[in-house]
Amino acid sequence: MGWLSKIFKGSDHKISEGHYNANYREDTDYYLPSTSGDVWSENENEDIDRAIALSLAEENQRRKNINDRKSLLEEDEQLARAVQESLNVESPPGYGNGNMYQPMPVYFPMGSSRICAGCNTEIGYGRYLNCLSAFWHPECFRCRACNLPISDYEFSTSGNYPYHKSCYKENYHPKCDVCKHFIPTNPAGLIEYRAHPFWIQKYCPSHEHDGTPRCCSCERMEPRETGYIALNDGRKLCLECLNSAIMDTSECQPLYSDIQKFYEGLHMRVDQQVPLLLVERQALNEAREGEKNGHYHMPETRGLCLSEEQNISTVLRRPRIGTGNRAVDMRTQPYKLTRRCDVTAILILYGLPRLLTGSILAHEMMHAWLRLKGYRTLRQDVEEGICQVVAHMWLESELSSASSASSSSSSYASRKAKRPQFERKLGEFFKHQIESDISPVYGDGFRAGQLAVRKYGLQNTLHHIWMTGNFPL
Repeated sequence: MGWLSKIFKGSDHKISEGHYNANYREDTDYYLPSTSGDVWSENENEDIDRAIALSLAEENQRRKNINDRKSLLEEDEQLARAVQESLNVESPPGYGNGNMYQPMPVYFPMGSSRICAGCNTEIGYGRYLNCLSAFWHPECFRCRACNLPISDYEFSTSGNYPYHKSCYKENYHPKCDVCKHFIPTNPAGLIEYRAHPFWIQKYCPSHEHDGTPRCCSCERMEPRETGYIALNDGRKLCLECLNSAIMDTSECQPLYSDIQKFYEGLHMRVDQQVPLLLVERQALNEAREGEKNGHYHMPETRGLCLSEEQNISTVLRRPRIGTGNRAVDMRTQPYKLTRRCDVTAILILYGLPRLLTGSILAHEMMHAWLRLKGYRTLRQDVEEGICQVVAHMWLESELSSASSASSSSSSYASRKAKRPQFERKLGEFFKHQIESDISPVYGDGFRAGQLAVRKYGLQNTLHHIWMTGNFPL
C-alpha cells in the first residue's frame, strides 16, 4: 500500500524478504501485522502510529483536492452551458455592424493545445474564452477602443473587433450635430435622425419643431453654442455665410457688373440699364403681389424681375451687428420704378452670400434678357428652366475660375483665389440646390434645359425656344 513505505522509512528494524513475501492465506488475520517474527519496541510502535496518522492525513487532503477539482469542473460546465444557452437568444438591436454577445468562459483541460488570439501564446491549464471564432486568455480579450479587458456579461462587435457596450456606443452610436447628445431611439427601438442631403448633417428629429434656428442661406442647423445673426426681416444668418454676405444695394453693384460681363461672354449683351435693388423680405413680397405676370419659386422668393411701375423700399446702408447678434441701424429708402422698357428693375433679397446673390441675379438677368429680346410668353418650366441653366453656368464659371486663379495675375482673379474654402463649398451647395430641385417648374425645367444646352449649345437652344416656345428634343 502507498502508506507502507512511510511506516518503515527511518526505522532501524529490518524485515526479512522471506517473511515479507509470506504465502497468501484466506484467513482474516492475513492482513493484520504479524506477531510471529521479531517483537516491536514501544518507541517503534509510536513511530509507526505517527507515520500512519501522517499518511491518513495526506490521503484525506488528496481526496479533498480531487473533490474540489470535480466541483470546479461541474461549476465551469454549468457556466459554459448557461452562456451557450444565452448565445442562442436573439441579440438586442445594434447600430451599424455592432452586435452584442456574451463571452463564453470554458474549462481548458490538460493535454489540449490552444493559441490565444490576443497574445499569440499557448493557453495553459485553466479558464479561457471562446469568442469571435477564436480562443483568448480572459485578460487578453480587450476592447478595441479603450484596450481594457472585457469582463462584462455582454459585449459588442464592429467587424471582427470586440468593444465594451459603452465604448461601442461612444464610437458608433450617432450623436446629434445640434445638441451633441446621442440621437435617441424611436418607439420601435430604432435610431431615427434627420440628415441634410448636402452637408451630411445628422440631428434629432425634435429640432425641426423646437425652434432651433436654420441658416437662411446654407440651410444648416449648427451646434447650439454657434452664433447667428438675426436679420431685421426675421431670417437667421450663420456667421460663416455672413463673411461673404452682400448687405446693401451699393455693395452689390460690382457683382452686377461681373454678371453683365458674364452675359457678354455668352454673346447675350443686355443693352438697357436695368436698376438692381437689394430689399428686405417684406418689400420683395409686396413687389411680387404688385406684379401681374411673374414666376415665383415658393416657399421663399429671393429674387424678382419686375415689369410694372412700383414704389420699392430698397436697402441703402448695410446694418451693423448690435446687442444679441441682431442687425441694427439699417437704412432703407423708397425707390420709384419707371417703365422705360419691358423691365423696370431686378430685386434681390439682401443679406445673402455673394455666390448665392450672384446666382439669383444671373437667373433674374435671364428673365430680363428674354423680355428685352422680345421672346413670347413662355411656359413656366421652359422660362424658369433656362434661367436656372444660366444661373448654374455662372456658378460653374465662378468655381472653376477660382480654382485656377492662382496662375492669373489679374486683381479680380487674385480675389477669387483668396476666397475661403467654405465659400467655395457654399458654391457647390448652391449648384446642388439647382440640380436637386424637385419642383416641376424649376427642377424639371432645369434638367430639360441643361440636357438641351449640352446637346445643342446655348445659342441653338435659345433659337429653338424663340421659334417653338419649347426646348429642343
